[in-house]
Amino acid sequence: MRNIDTIAVIGTGTMGRGIAQTLAAAGYTVLVFDQLAEAAHAAVEFAGQMLDRAADKEKMTRENAQAAKGRLRVVEGIGDLAPAQMAIEAIAESLDAKQALFAALEGILSADAVLATNTSSLSVSAIASGVHTPGRVIGIHFFNPVPLMKVVEVIPGLRTSDTARDAAMSVVDRIGYRAILCKDAPGFLINHAGRGLLTEGIRIVQECLASEADVDCVMREGAGFRMGPFELLDLTGLDVSYPVLQLIYGQFHQDPRYRPGVHLAARVAANLHGRKTSEGFYRYDDGRRVDPEELVPAEAKLPPVWVPTEMRSYLASIMESLGALGVEIANSPDNAVCLVAPYGWDATETAISMGLDPAHVMGIDPLTLDSARVTIMPTLITDPEMCDGLHRALLATGKKVTRISDSPGFISQRVLAMIVNIGCEIAQMQIASPADIDDGVRLGLGYPKGPLALGDSLGPQRVLDVLDALQRQTGDPRYRPSQYLRHRARLGMALAG
Repeated sequence: MRNIDTIAVIGTGTMGRGIAQTLAAAGYTVLVFDQLAEAAHAAVEFAGQMLDRAADKEKMTRENAQAAKGRLRVVEGIGDLAPAQMAIEAIAESLDAKQALFAALEGILSADAVLATNTSSLSVSAIASGVHTPGRVIGIHFFNPVPLMKVVEVIPGLRTSDTARDAAMSVVDRIGYRAILCKDAPGFLINHAGRGLLTEGIRIVQECLASEADVDCVMREGAGFRMGPFELLDLTGLDVSYPVLQLIYGQFHQDPRYRPGVHLAARVAANLHGRKTSEGFYRYDDGRRVDPEELVPAEAKLPPVWVPTEMRSYLASIMESLGALGVEIANSPDNAVCLVAPYGWDATETAISMGLDPAHVMGIDPLTLDSARVTIMPTLITDPEMCDGLHRALLATGKKVTRISDSPGFISQRVLAMIVNIGCEIAQMQIASPADIDDGVRLGLGYPKGPLALGDSLGPQRVLDVLDALQRQTGDPRYRPSQYLRHRARLGMALAG
């Protein structure tokens, strides 16, 4: 493999300037080109400022920052890119534009130079079809902000040579980032894996089971995620995220797992894009999110609380906390709040299957009992005073409480099961290795665990049971379990192993 010391970066928007800065900091000479020369000069100036800031924060030495700035060189014409052994394009997401650029570069760069695309959504194989030597074309997908997101997807097209793949991997290794090798598939790995959090959160709100803030609070404070789906959509902008949701859904031929919400198009049309428009799923005042006030239930007397024998191990800590408040623990369900903790099933089905009076049943999510926030769920006919009484008692134990409508799987079970299931389907399709799936999602999306490791921590059989229950109650094929999950759960195998 030819040694690479000079890399061209074409396109100097947010991604291009971040890529140029990162490559220069790693010791590469970077030839920066944009059709607008002033944009290229502005990008190099900005990258230089970021390098100086890194030195100010002692993340690199002043000498190394100055040396990196010296390796950033603006070229005025595309022909001046000839010395580069690799070119990375970060231009607009247009297949025609990328093909035209690579066709031009084919006549400028040496025959063994690598042509790399930073596309986030287009097929690498399709981009490569526009050149005479498709073996030199590969995807190198960075994430924004490039200097901070230390993960890169390396995506060979169907005709990419091993030499081009190895060259891309060596560049990612030299800059100190985690290289995720994945197939040329819709959404590649990381954007593909992110559908579980987004589409299931959207689905829960579409069904009017909980508000956007409810879903975000449960995923953040109950499931340990850095951001909930609607915070994330507001941050990236729905005008950006919605087309990606549509694109991946279409590229997978309308697979129900990737179905976007039916109410999103109207929100885009209404200019409710998120932070950039000061209103999205949340309202923003001077850039600060305005969170809705949480529900404080009316004063209500809590009757004795009863728990089915088979669920007492799940609820031991909650019952101990309630008992410490003086709540009476009943020996039978008669005239008591029947507190149930189902996996995958809603409160109504649980009450009926156990022969309990649905008017006395309250569900509580067993997955988040040890977290700061618990989720409770009445049936449609649960006595309102019982519901308010339990809500207030749980608040008195020091827990935050989210109350949702009767729903199979609560919030956390539904969203986490979908994240795991889509990760398993990615593994089934061999888009990436199990280790790359988990590392890519953890580093690229900021999840506390990768989807396969998450499934192992929850228990593969439990995840399978939740999905089977969801599919049985809703009839929706979006919840059909991946064969990768089903086989390993049935055989007692780890998902990440």
